[in-house]
Amino acid sequence: MVGGDRHLALVAALNKPSLPWRVPFSASLPEVLAQRGRNVVVLCSGDPFWHGAGAVLADHLPPQEWSALPAPSTFSWAAAKLGWRLEDVVPLGLHARPIATLRPHLRDGAQLLVLLRDGAAVADVAAYLTTSGFGASDIVVLEALGGPHERIRRTTASNYAYADVAAPVALGIVAVAEPGATIIPCTSGLPDDLFQHDGQLTKREVRAVTLSTLAPRGHELLWDIGAGSGSIGIEWLLAARSNRAIGIEARPDRLATARANAEALGVPHFDLRLGQAPDALTALPPPDAVFIGGGASRPGVMETVWQSLPAGGRLVVNAVTLETEALLIDWHGRHGGELLRLAVERASPVGGLTGWRAAMPVVQWSVRK
Repeated sequence: MVGGDRHLALVAALNKPSLPWRVPFSASLPEVLAQRGRNVVVLCSGDPFWHGAGAVLADHLPPQEWSALPAPSTFSWAAAKLGWRLEDVVPLGLHARPIATLRPHLRDGAQLLVLLRDGAAVADVAAYLTTSGFGASDIVVLEALGGPHERIRRTTASNYAYADVAAPVALGIVAVAEPGATIIPCTSGLPDDLFQHDGQLTKREVRAVTLSTLAPRGHELLWDIGAGSGSIGIEWLLAARSNRAIGIEARPDRLATARANAEALGVPHFDLRLGQAPDALTALPPPDAVFIGGGASRPGVMETVWQSLPAGGRLVVNAVTLETEALLIDWHGRHGGELLRLAVERASPVGGLTGWRAAMPVVQWSVRK
């Protein structure tokens, strides 16, 4: 019998061999799969295929080797207690994910149902909401739903003071943004001031065009080469929760900045790596799309990327130097695609009047292999 400590305690009287799982559950996967050929029962709360262990196991076992007996999920129990429409709720499982995963979903009136590991995590979420400018948010602490020890308590994030919350626990959140709180837009081309940077940032207007051209679809992997502040990879991940991104950056200080940006904008799973193309690309899983924001003119970079890109994969390269621009013109001549020149001018003071101040133009080559 495989389960959490709480699950195994409930069936201790059966006196069967047991295997407690670790957090995250995937850490226990090799031990569980080693039991193949035996009669194995994996104990899960509610629906094992909604933020549960069922999907993890099913990914590694053929259908004939397992069967599932789902029960109402914690999300279903919570919605029934709160009177919330499940189709309008953002359901999140934060048993083993960073709390920052909440960030993209925080906007006025949003309803979130969050599964948490323990009572301490509830306090952490309340603190995160408060420091993020959502301290006025209503939160409902839902403990042991459907059981004899069920308890439901209501407060706000900034007033949270419960010290006796016990697992199993979920949290209902109605987000309330305080004046000045930052709300992450749903569109690409986030404001530049949402990112920390040292000037190495794909500016908002160019970033919007770049994301549109990369065309994230979900369940796709992006290589972000020359990640800089991480803005392209971050917006790729914000476009679809199922997307993945690997960012390559040669400078440790910029890598640290990109990681801080990913955390602040709610995509801490952005896989950022210190290295330089093309050497840093050799062991990566094949991408669905590649963005090169820096380093395209280094020997071997374009060739390695082109060889790694599968048929149908998308490549977008931005250039601000004449040398890289000449390189892109050459590749465009050989492989086709689209070549754009993006020029942005902003109104700014000129003495006592106003004039246009031009940013450096960006040449962009995009192609589908």
